[in-house]
Amino acid sequence: MPPPLLEQAQEGDRLADEETPVTDHEHDAPGEHGRVHPITQYGEPVLHRACKPVEAFDDALATLVEDMFASMYAANGVGLAANQIGVDARVFVLDCEDAEGERHVAAVVNPVLHLPPAPRELMVDDEGCLSVPGAFEDTPRSATAVVEGFDAEGKPVRIEGSGTLARCLQHEYDHLEGTVYVDRLPKKARNRALAEAGLR
Repeated sequence: MPPPLLEQAQEGDRLADEETPVTDHEHDAPGEHGRVHPITQYGEPVLHRACKPVEAFDDALATLVEDMFASMYAANGVGLAANQIGVDARVFVLDCEDAEGERHVAAVVNPVLHLPPAPRELMVDDEGCLSVPGAFEDTPRSATAVVEGFDAEGKPVRIEGSGTLARCLQHEYDHLEGTVYVDRLPKKARNRALAEAGLR
């Protein structure tokens, strides 16, 4: 997921060679030792099916999480799901602010999303996706959201979100269910977004 209201560069900011190391973040920052992968685009099958649960909290998972952070930062994103770099696994990472401006940086494995009971407060704002580059459409989301899961070491995590963070939690969880935000839009808006991204 890109930052709200931020137009993404179509090529230079989004794609990088898989073997390019990330070296421009502060020491010990998430993704510092990761590799940048190309971002999968809407229409690729891995984005349109539910991802498989993670069964092993091992070095391979730790490497995946590092690569996901590296790929997210290279694409100027605030959230990224594993299938957005072609990996069929229930993992997402994020680095974004909540409604109070507090920054949250996390990796969540096997997440479970909790929304307030209906009728719930909705927020309607521009939403975009690194897999639909350059396109933004007004998308209604719950104003608050909670995700529970595990970190890369298997420790329980719980994230309570509002504002952009709530939107990001819902957006990335959708990815793991095989849903891209444009799938939630009316047909006209979906087609417009895909056309703007060069995917139609």
